[in-house]
Amino acid sequence: MRVFGSSGVRGVVNDDLTPGDATDVAQAAGTVWRAGGVDRVAVARDTRRTGPMLVDSAASGLASVGVDIDRLGVVPTPGLQAYAEREGVPGLMVTASHNPPEYNGIKLVGADGVELPRERLEAIESRLLDEAPHRVGWDETGTSRSVDGAARAYVDELLAAVDREAVAEAELTVAVDPGHGAGAVTSPDFFRRLGCRVKTIHAQPDGHFPGRDPEPVESNLGDLRRFVHATDADLGVAHDGDADRAIFVDERGDHVEGGAALAALAADALDEGDTVVSAVNASQRLVDVVEAAGAELSLTPIGSTYIVSRIRDLLATGESVPVAGEGNGGVLFPGYRIARDGAYTAARFCELLARRGEPASALAARYDDYVNVRRDVAYDSERQREAMLDAIERAAEESVAELDTTDGYRLDYGDGWTLARPSGTEPVVRVYAEARSADRAEDLADRLHDAVSGIRVD
Repeated sequence: MRVFGSSGVRGVVNDDLTPGDATDVAQAAGTVWRAGGVDRVAVARDTRRTGPMLVDSAASGLASVGVDIDRLGVVPTPGLQAYAEREGVPGLMVTASHNPPEYNGIKLVGADGVELPRERLEAIESRLLDEAPHRVGWDETGTSRSVDGAARAYVDELLAAVDREAVAEAELTVAVDPGHGAGAVTSPDFFRRLGCRVKTIHAQPDGHFPGRDPEPVESNLGDLRRFVHATDADLGVAHDGDADRAIFVDERGDHVEGGAALAALAADALDEGDTVVSAVNASQRLVDVVEAAGAELSLTPIGSTYIVSRIRDLLATGESVPVAGEGNGGVLFPGYRIARDGAYTAARFCELLARRGEPASALAARYDDYVNVRRDVAYDSERQREAMLDAIERAAEESVAELDTTDGYRLDYGDGWTLARPSGTEPVVRVYAEARSADRAEDLADRLHDAVSGIRVD
């Protein structure tokens, strides 16, 4: 089991992550929470086949340390976060987000509806690894109750937070692709109530994800692209498994690069002196937008935990952070909530289309000066992983590019950049590249990909 990586605990179920692991994590979290006066925790899940099993295990762990459990059932991660903030209770989300069906995981949320900061996670991890949980007597164990309506209440809050009138007047047709994940129980209803004509694909909750893999990358969105074109939709919206991300397809059925969507949303939200938080793989599109606005860009390691922590730190010093996020569709609007929310992000994009009165393709075209490439190289053991990272380090040191080691190895060549780093959620090394032409982006990706793809260990 990997403990609290870049986005919580994740692993292949009954291999890297067992029911016993879920119980242990919940006991450790419950012990730390209870020491702080917490006696109730909300638990929710996405649609994965193993979700009910792990929810039961986590609930048992929480009950054993004297914590009561509010069982929300299937809701998006931002739906759990909304409930946690509304009720003033911490939350435990059983999800593996964009990972394949065999994975699952656990994400922890504070009573403010925000992912726990690193120091809080470290306290829980210390309890998990070094100390026994504080189990209570039989007559003090926690109880569970089922909570109805969490999904509906989340949609109500979304509607109150966006310009419903402007979107409704634009009479947009939106094709929603929840990818069989938790967004299937909320996003179609949300966009209908927002005043859009809604078409759906892969909208049946199903933990086997039969229509497409949970990650909303371009290679997985062929069905949505064809569906948008066939239905004359104005916009396609694709979520990951827990619907905290949104990736778009324009009215022509073309994929909108996530970095372009983030740049468009940032350009709309930024004023001079503001700060944007993003990860070290931030697109040059975002850099250009930030510079044009007279704002600042603060880069973090990849992963929502790091971005959330940086936002908290900046807000605490009085900085204005109207928007943050990554080019994978995980966007945050801290004025709404310091949380990634796929439905809210999509609604903000719809607002932008409504105000501009232009199609999604025209909006995206303003930020299409760059081409992105991503490749994954799998490893089978920790020794192979270390050998691959050693090879990347040698390649980086031999290059003539400017090196950034905030997270992995990012090489900036002036006319493009490439980055290699181990994933925090899967046993792969990811290689990213960006340049103004496809050939140049491919060439830059090849340099680091070739350095690691042939690595083998005995």
